[in-house]
Amino acid sequence: VAFDTLVLATGARHAYFGHDEWEPFAPGLKTLEDATTIRRRILLAFEQAERETDVARRQALLTLAIVGGGPTGVELAGTIAELAHDTLRDEFRNIDTRQTRVVLIEAGDRILANFAPALSAYAQTALERLGVTVELGRAVTELDADSVIFGDKRLPAKTILWAAGVAASPAAEWLGANADRAGRVLVEP
Repeated sequence: VAFDTLVLATGARHAYFGHDEWEPFAPGLKTLEDATTIRRRILLAFEQAERETDVARRQALLTLAIVGGGPTGVELAGTIAELAHDTLRDEFRNIDTRQTRVVLIEAGDRILANFAPALSAYAQTALERLGVTVELGRAVTELDADSVIFGDKRLPAKTILWAAGVAASPAAEWLGANADRAGRVLVEP
C-alpha cells in the first residue's frame, strides 16, 4: 500500500509494573470491552452481596478498590460512589448500597499528580464528600481475587479496578522499529 504519511494509532495498554498476574483480578479501562467488564463486575458484586449472609464476605463484596489516582482512577471512584450511594440505593432488599466502601489507592502523595496541587486537593475533597476513601503514599504490593495489599494494609475487596499505569502498545515490536525505553516508537518531528 503506497502512502505519503503513515499514522498508526495503536493506543496503549495497562502497565502492572512487572505484575501482569494481577490483570485477571484488577481489570483496567482502555476499551469499550473493558468498560463492559467493569460494569458487569460491579453489578455482580452487588447482586452477590444481596444474597450473602456472612457479614465479612458481604462487606468484601461491598468494597470496591481502585488502584491509581490519576484522571481515570479519580473518575472511576467518583462514578462508582455515586452509583452505589445514589443510583442503586433502592434497588436491593437485603443490603444498603450506601454502606459500599469505595477506596482509591494512590502510591504518590496526592491524586491527580499531573495537575496543580490546588486542583488535586479540590478533587480529593470532592471525592471524600461523595464517600470515597482516598489512601495516599502506599504502593500496591500484592493483589488477588479477594484483597489488595498496599503498604502494610490489607483491604478485603472483591472488586478491584486498575487505573495505575499505562504502557506503550507493542507497535515497535510489530514494525521492527526503533523505540525509546518506554517502548514508544521513535518518530520524526
